[in-house]
Order: sequence, then C-alpha cells, then structure tokens
Amino acid sequence: MKIFQPKFWKKKNSLIGIALLPIAFFLQVIVVLKNRFIRKKKFFIPVICVGNIYLGGTGKTPLSLEIIKILKKLNRKVAIIKKSYDEHSDEFRLIKSKKVTLFKNSHRCKAISVATQNRFNCVVLDDGFQDFSIDRNLDIVCFNEKQLAGNGMTLPAGPLREPFSSLKRCQIIVINGEVNTDFEKKIKKISNNIKIFYTKYLPVNLKKFTNHNLLAFAGIGNPENFFDLLEKNNLKISKKISFPDHYNYTLKELNELITYAEKNNLKIITTEKDFFRINHFQLSQIQHLSVDLQILDAINFEKELVKYL
Repeated sequence: MKIFQPKFWKKKNSLIGIALLPIAFFLQVIVVLKNRFIRKKKFFIPVICVGNIYLGGTGKTPLSLEIIKILKKLNRKVAIIKKSYDEHSDEFRLIKSKKVTLFKNSHRCKAISVATQNRFNCVVLDDGFQDFSIDRNLDIVCFNEKQLAGNGMTLPAGPLREPFSSLKRCQIIVINGEVNTDFEKKIKKISNNIKIFYTKYLPVNLKKFTNHNLLAFAGIGNPENFFDLLEKNNLKISKKISFPDHYNYTLKELNELITYAEKNNLKIITTEKDFFRINHFQLSQIQHLSVDLQILDAINFEKELVKYL
C-alpha cells in the first residue's frame, strides 16, 4: 500500500480518528462477515505465519528470514511463501538475495501447494495473519517499539488492520526494540498464553558510512525507524527524505538525489529493501545499510518454535 501514514494515527483520542470510527467499524464488520464464509485449507507440512496487525514497517521479512535460518539448522527443507503483488518486487529480490527459496502466487494456498509438490517440508508465510484460508501451525505477530499499536484504532481511523483483540489468535509476539512492560501487560490481557520476544537490528557495514555526512532516504512502512537506526549507530544524517511504502522511484528522482548529494558533499544511504527496488538502475552513488536481525533469548525462541513443527 503506497501511502504516507497520517500523523493522527499516532495520537490517542485524535479527533480525526474518532470521526472516522464509524467507517472503521463498518469495514471491520464486512471483514468479519466475509471471513465467516472462508474455508481453511490444512496442509500436511508445518505452516508458520509471520504477520502483523499494524500496517507496514514491523519487520516481518527480516524475522521470516531469521526463522528460515533456524529451521535450516534443524534440517528442515524450508521456503518462504508470499502473496504476489507487483509493487512488492523489492521484497522478492531481497529474499532471493539471501539464497532463500521463495514461492509466490496471488493465492497463498496455491504457493504452499507448489512448495509441497517440490518436497519442501516446512514453509514460512511472510505476511498473512489476516488470511483465513490457511490453517497455520503457528502465528507470530510483529510490532516495532516506535509505533506499537499507534492510536489503537483500525483503518482508516488508525493504523491497525484489525482490532488489538485479534492477537488472541497468535501464539508468539515479537517486538523489535526495547522492552516495554506496559505493552506486554496490554498483550497479556488479551491472552496470558502469548509468548513475547524481542529483536534488534545489527548493522553489518557501518564502516562504509562512518565519518561521512549522509543523505538518507527510505520508502518503507515507517522510514523514521530507519533514520533512528542510523542515528543510534552514531551516523551523521544531514538530510532525511521519506517516500511512501513500496515507492516506485524514477531514474529522474534518483538522479536529483545524487545531484543534491554531490552539491552538498553528502554520501547517500538507503535501506536494503529500497536498494533492491532500484539496483537495476546501477547507480553506484547510492549504497544501502545491510542489517542482521538478532533475536534476543534466541534459545527459548527456538524451543518455542519447535513446539509447532
């Protein structure tokens, strides 16, 4: 979805959000009624879903890739499943660059069926918490410490794809960032059985950007998370530019960024996902920050994961 997230999505008791509540309620009623008529398809291999309820920017794909690493160590032949969207080509290229097998289709069930036909014995569904057509072994929901649940309202009144109470369907919640006990308590009110884990991003090529003044740009769900990561690692950002999620950059726009950077003696940095959206232009002036995702308490996370295989 190519949008800038409105500021009122972050504010509790926002007048705009409250005014939009009737529309949000109506949309949720439609979704609930629609899902009542959907039959779940069960597969004979484990299906692990990594999803969210906050719209965009929660780190689903990095976590999916990390889970793939764990499963491969457990001798599982595992693939990632994605719903096929033209605007998500950046994510598809990123996944393939990690030497991970990807199956994509406009219907996720069909993609899983192809994976089973190719003798894969486990799949990770990257996004799909709202897809009621698939019977999953495990549902993991991602949040980011900067946004959490925003104003707590559903679209369009807030950033949630479905109500916070929908977390009762998941077994694990992963929060990228610092420990937040208040948010944990809110989750536990929904279900005390949910296990909560934390992750953090570890940049792996910082040296390329240290001692440089940077022009940083990002077209992801929450660009401020990328900028914060750079600043946390003591990189000097002179100019920040945000684009909508899954933005289709033109060569003209990118050349304008390069011209601005050269005039102001800035080095350009972007996200790995953005880089895979534009690397066909072969612009050597634009480089990306590579990151690894670290799961804190990884041993217990793996033990929890194994329960559902």
